[in-house]
Order: sequence, then structure tokens, then C-alpha cells
Amino acid sequence: MSIVHTEAVEYPVAFTPPDTILVILGFVMVLTFMALIMTRRLTPMVALITVPTIFGLFAGAGLGLGDMVIDAIGDLAPTAALLMFAIMYFGIMIDVGLFDPLIRLITRLLGDDPAKVVLGTAILAGAVSLDGDGSTTFIITTSAMLPIYLRLGMSPVVLTCVAGLMNGTLNIVPWGGPTVRAGSALGLQPTDIFVPMLPSLATGLVISLLFAWFLGLSERRRLAGSVDTSRLEATAGDGRLGAPRLFRGAENKPGALAHLRTGNIVTVRGARNAVDAAKLVDTADTAMADTLLDPNRASLRPKLIWFNLVLTLAVMVMLVLDIYPLAYVFMVGAAIALIVNFPRLKTQADEIVAHAPSIVGVVSMVLAAGVLVGVLNGTGMVSAMASWVTEVIPPSLGPFMAVITGILSIPFTFFMSNDAFYFGILPILAESATTYGIEPVEMARASITGQPVHLQSPLVPAILLLVSLAGVNLGDHHKKVLWRAVVVSLVMLAVGVLVGSIPLMA
Repeated sequence: MSIVHTEAVEYPVAFTPPDTILVILGFVMVLTFMALIMTRRLTPMVALITVPTIFGLFAGAGLGLGDMVIDAIGDLAPTAALLMFAIMYFGIMIDVGLFDPLIRLITRLLGDDPAKVVLGTAILAGAVSLDGDGSTTFIITTSAMLPIYLRLGMSPVVLTCVAGLMNGTLNIVPWGGPTVRAGSALGLQPTDIFVPMLPSLATGLVISLLFAWFLGLSERRRLAGSVDTSRLEATAGDGRLGAPRLFRGAENKPGALAHLRTGNIVTVRGARNAVDAAKLVDTADTAMADTLLDPNRASLRPKLIWFNLVLTLAVMVMLVLDIYPLAYVFMVGAAIALIVNFPRLKTQADEIVAHAPSIVGVVSMVLAAGVLVGVLNGTGMVSAMASWVTEVIPPSLGPFMAVITGILSIPFTFFMSNDAFYFGILPILAESATTYGIEPVEMARASITGQPVHLQSPLVPAILLLVSLAGVNLGDHHKKVLWRAVVVSLVMLAVGVLVGSIPLMA
């Protein structure tokens, strides 16, 4: 029995294969993992556990396999805590109605101007995207805006384009999927990746809003005075603009009226003529598609809206200042939100349980990633694979590895899942880049710039939910959104290079 040396940690292994064998095992393991999750033969969590375990044993890990995995899980624990409490916090804020006034304000200000409607769609989608959950964003945005699009005769494809673009751009927030995955795969803190990328994020949002405005102007020209303002009647009985219904089909018959809980628990009543979009998506991602925000839901706390707003602003400020670990900030924020908004023990428990499905799915995936990360590092596969990649990449391109990774992230994350890219490809590229003096955190920043394109991928369940809710063909959505998403990704990468968060060359 020999010892594998990885970052000064020694693991007892059965045998140590030659580097060539480790390279082959490593690439076959990654390809097997990618194939299983892309073909939906296994869920990401199951694939993250079983595939590395099998290949780790073939690589001679032996009795050291458990220690490798537990060490990696220990490194991922803060990330799991961050995800759990960030999802819970923003879910509580949506439940208690923090975003409801924004929805009402937007719908009141938009009037019958298609350009304002599209810009309002972008602003609403961007605000709700702060919870890091694409399904929640698309449910709320479509519920609030689709009736207005249909009443004005606007194209729902514009809605899906704008919502998808804004959500994809904001998908790099530190409690969102890609930044967490990049940090988990490379052993980094999400804030170290995200904060230097704020200029890139701000620029990406500006470009996305400009695209929304020009799409709105195009819709305004197309409709050219044919808008019937009487179709924008308030839906609430007292004359106020209340929560709108989703309309289906050419006859504008109402779809399912539902109570939305941001924990993906939805109770549907009166469903008819509604497209069952839930069949097209992973049940772990969302429970039902046809929803609207019930203005009379029991979880609303209108008297506490100013407190909740101040609390949310304080949490966001602490996030940027990075005084305390981000997971702890969200822990405290969620605890305060529960105590103030739900003082009774039963209501606190109900609110926590409401968000359990989305929390369990994400946190279990992060912890399961410890198996893949542990095997890659503990067996020496990453080092062997990186050495091989370094040898085959022309030396003249090596110093540009960060920019190359940013460009590659655009097609790679569209044709494969984030799990496959960040846990399978990024560690290899990052290890190779260290040869040229490029830090792993710089590679992680470059790798998240392709997210505006990734969110449009048919491999993303949330985008299937969006197009199903809006009754839009996925191909039509891609025709309108893909080139715009590529522009946003490239601009974010370029700004990252200009401000120095991503090195142009080593």
C-alpha cells in the first residue's frame, strides 16, 4: 500500500497507477459523469456519488477513498450552508410580499406602451433573480407580465427573451449555481470570485436592459397604434391592479389559478385549458408551472415591508463588505426574518418546510460534489490530467488560458450542464493554468462569464418552464435570445479583462 500526496494530505491507497492510466481514468470518469447527467440517466447528485466512487476504486484509492471524500465535503460545508440559508432568506422575502409592491408599481407605470412593458419585464426579472432560483423568477415574471403582453397583442417571445437574458446575467450571484460550483470545484470562497466581477455584472445588466428597450421599441413599431388601452383593465375587484391571471390559447381562457410558495410548493385550484409545463421540467426544480402571486396569501406581511426592505439592504451591504462569512450573514438574516415575520413556532416551522424541496435539492448536490472533488484530488487525477493538457496546448496559448476559458464557457455551458462543466472541466483547466502563473480564482471568474448563454440551454429545466408558461416555441426563443446572450457574455469577459479581475495573459 502506497501514499498519494495531494496538498500535503496523505491518504493510504491500494496502489498508484502510472500517470497515463490516471489521465485515461480521469477523462473517462468526466465523460461518463457528463453523459449520465446530460442524458438524464442519473440525477446530478447520484452521478456525483456513484461515478467517482467506482473510478476512484479503479484508480487504487482503496481504504483512502473515504478520507478523500470527507476532507472535500468539509471544504464544501460553508458553500452548502450559504446556499441553504440564502434560498431560505429570499424565499421568505418573496412569501411575505417584499417584491409585491414592485410588481404593482411596474404594472401601474407601464400603461399601454410596449417599450415600457418590455423594460418593466426586464427590471422585474432582474429584481426577482436575486433569489438565485430561475424557476421562481420565471414564475413571478410570467405571472405578472404575460397577461399584459397578451392584452396588448405583444409577442410572448420578447418576454421570454428578456426574462432569460436578465436571469442568465444575474446567475453569477454568489448564492447562485455557477459561482458556487466554481468555488466548490476549486476550493474557493464564492465572494472571492464574485466581488471583483461586479463591474462585469453591472455592464452585463446595462447591455441586457438596452436590448430590452430596443426590443420594446420594435414591438411599439410593430403594433403602431393598434393597442387597445381598454384591455389593460385592473383585475382586482376594487379597481386596483391586482395579481393577474395567466391566459391560455387564442380565446384567452384563464389557466390554473394557484397559490405560489417560493419553496416550490404550489396548490392549484380550478385548472383548465392550461399547458402542463411541469411535465417538461425536473420536479426538484419546480412543482408546478401555472401560477400567479395571490395578493391574499396568508404569508403576506404588509405592515413589515419597511423592516424587510431594510433587513434585505443590510444583508446585501454585508455581502459586498465581506466582513463576516456570507453563509453566516444569511443565517442571521433568515433567523431575524423568521422571528419578526413569523413569531409563532408553528408558522416558523411551516415557512421553513415550504422551502425544503429547493433547499434539499441544491445542498445535496453540493455535498455530493465532495465525492468527485475528493477523488479527482486525492487520487492525483487532476494533476495528471492537467499535465497532459499543458503538454498538448501550444505554449503560445498558455498565458491566455483565462480568456480562453471564458470563451470556451459560452459553448461548453450551453451544450453541457453546469455540473459537468464546473466539476469536470474547470478543475483541469485551472490546474493547467497554474503552470503559467494564472490563479484558480481568476480562472473561476472567467468561467462564469458564459452564464447568460448557459441559461438558454435546453438542458436547463427553468428555461423549459419559462417557454412553457409563455406558450413559446423553444426554437423561436433561441432565435431571439442566443446572439444577444453571446454579446452579453463577451462584454462581461471583456470588462473583466479591462478592470483586471481576469488576466488577459499571464
